[in-house]
Amino acid sequence: MSAILECNELTKQFGSKVAVSGVNLTIERGQIVGLLGPNGSGKSTIIKLANQLLTPTSGNILISGMTPGIETKKIVSYLPEKTYLNDWMRVHQIIELFTDFYDNFKPEKAYDMLKSLKINPDDPLKTMSKGTKEKVQLILVMSRDADLYLLDEPIGGVDPAARDYILQTIINNYNEDATVIISTHLISDIENILDYVVFINQGQVVLTSSVDDIRDAKGKSVDALFREVFKC
Repeated sequence: MSAILECNELTKQFGSKVAVSGVNLTIERGQIVGLLGPNGSGKSTIIKLANQLLTPTSGNILISGMTPGIETKKIVSYLPEKTYLNDWMRVHQIIELFTDFYDNFKPEKAYDMLKSLKINPDDPLKTMSKGTKEKVQLILVMSRDADLYLLDEPIGGVDPAARDYILQTIINNYNEDATVIISTHLISDIENILDYVVFINQGQVVLTSSVDDIRDAKGKSVDALFREVFKC
């Protein structure tokens, strides 16, 4: 089975600042991957490069063998770090918009998740808390039948009580051949759902490993290893 995401000497600079530096990385299909690193380490930059929101300075990034563009957007479902939805819209209007825009969007799945979270689809976003807006946005992303889900800090702005539900939503709403990449620095909250991890620091990959190998070979949790690798 071919890789869903590949980086080949991927580099991104903003002026003199190097955000991503010569990254080589291969992510296989059918797993949940943690893209883990401190704030400012390059996680969001890689995700934006994968979603064609940025273009590489040098090197390349491939999604299912393709350069990010119109064709990859059909198979990638992206959750940005910041809410992008229009406040004046009601949730059901956004669901209708996504249904029209994405062939692989499943509105019935979105309504089921809204019901589970007791979010009224008739409510406008402007009446919702920041955390509830982020839940709505995650529901929209996970209601697509995508090959690759790119989730940038999906639990960063929600209360701890909602995190378990959100993680279960992620687990239960992607097919076994798809891949989920979760960018976060909240390792202990997501460790139990991860199959594979990529540690990134100062724009460079410093470790890639299956979670089982970390636990078996190193006798540590991912969170403990992360704290060791990134200790001040």
